[in-house]
Amino acid sequence: MQYCSTRGGVGGWSFRDVLFSGYAPDGGMFMPETLPVLDPDRLRSWRGLSYPKVVVEVASLFIPPQLIPRDDLGVLVGEALSGFSVPEVVRVARLKDGLTVLELFHGETLAFKDLAMSCTVHFLSYFLKKESRRAIVVVGTSGDTGGSAIQSAKGVPGLDVVVVYPRGRVTPVQEKHMTTCLEDNVHVFAADGSSDDIDQPLRRLFADQQLVLSHGLMSLNSVNWSRILVQLAHFIYAYLELSGVEQAGVGASLPELEVVVPTGGAGNIAAGFIVKQMGVPLRLVAMVNSNDIVHRTVTRGDFSMADEVTQTLATAIDIQDPYNMERVFWLLLGRDGASVKAMMEEFQRSHRHSLSEEQRRLLSSVLTTGAVSDEGILETMRRCWEENQYLLCPHSAVAVWHHYHCPHSGGVNRCYVATASPAKFQAAVQRAGLPFSPPAALQALDGLPSRCQELRRSADWSRDWEDRLRRHIQDLDAARKSRSAPPP
Repeated sequence: MQYCSTRGGVGGWSFRDVLFSGYAPDGGMFMPETLPVLDPDRLRSWRGLSYPKVVVEVASLFIPPQLIPRDDLGVLVGEALSGFSVPEVVRVARLKDGLTVLELFHGETLAFKDLAMSCTVHFLSYFLKKESRRAIVVVGTSGDTGGSAIQSAKGVPGLDVVVVYPRGRVTPVQEKHMTTCLEDNVHVFAADGSSDDIDQPLRRLFADQQLVLSHGLMSLNSVNWSRILVQLAHFIYAYLELSGVEQAGVGASLPELEVVVPTGGAGNIAAGFIVKQMGVPLRLVAMVNSNDIVHRTVTRGDFSMADEVTQTLATAIDIQDPYNMERVFWLLLGRDGASVKAMMEEFQRSHRHSLSEEQRRLLSSVLTTGAVSDEGILETMRRCWEENQYLLCPHSAVAVWHHYHCPHSGGVNRCYVATASPAKFQAAVQRAGLPFSPPAALQALDGLPSRCQELRRSADWSRDWEDRLRRHIQDLDAARKSRSAPPP
């Protein structure tokens, strides 16, 4: 199994290579050069496996045993997922009128990011120990990724993690998950801008190959293939549990499963589309908030950013640059790196690109979308509580809005992905007028000391932030080298 860039300039990389990377050197994103096919017999044989065992089965398709032996892989995944608050790690809630919710938020920071992040950091730690090396992780976050990266990486030998979050655009709980971690290897920056603003200097840092190679720079955003790899298991586990595959006899066609996903950076949707390409019969629905670029792309071919990011109740998907759509385009266009390169470079330069009608039809044939306002989010939260006494976070409500407004015709089972706990979004719960008592662990965050550094807005803020982060990375590397140098 080898990996290549979506823009055609890089190929033949190993899983270890792409794990210790961010964007590919040509600016693209790493993908497997070939995708394994999951035939019906293999899918049926996986029916009944626990979520961690599904992760091991899926990961073993993309990580050769020469890099991580199968037994070691099982241990790493088991350790990574051992601290979740429910024994099954991922839980299915079956509610009124066929509303089925796949709960992915039972990790330490109460968000789906904990699943792939914890596994990815364990893979990293495995290689760091084996090779006696160090790495510096740089993460931009819209809210959940930063806290998850910090909680997964804190105290890990050989690893420093630098997180940049948009000040005033995350919830108090999201902020405290980042700023109250005082481990020496954790470095948090609060930026005066949106998460899309933060992506600009980070892309330039990763484009500087001398910086990347000399300081061991890498990403834990879903730019990193390992994050997407583990997210494949969300869809395969959902399929095995909810599609009715166990009722399909040998030789019979496999049933479909419709999966509805709240979408921002499009990492989950990219993972779902990859699983679909591997032969699992999924129908994918991407639901967005008022930052509706994915919806406009599918329905009108309008792949363009709005003038600014709209702040909504679903803060973690307040994103106008859904960078993982590049992976979807690459698969959709038959792995045509030259076409993807032209498309994405135009988009990055001008913040807009128009799909041809043929491309739009191709995309809409594999992906359905919808957009939800803040009022729609609140309406959905209230209705789900009234009918089920079940509390949704605003992101999960973006998905579940589809249940109430696009009636299920039957014949195909459907599930909704819940990406975060409502405990992280107390203001939205209160605005919906719903009862809520925060868990003791979250209340305890209020009394903890915090620290972060500031990235202030300036006339040339993007370059200033890049320079500040570059100096911090260089200083980190110099400090760790001086600590490891033998005494004179």
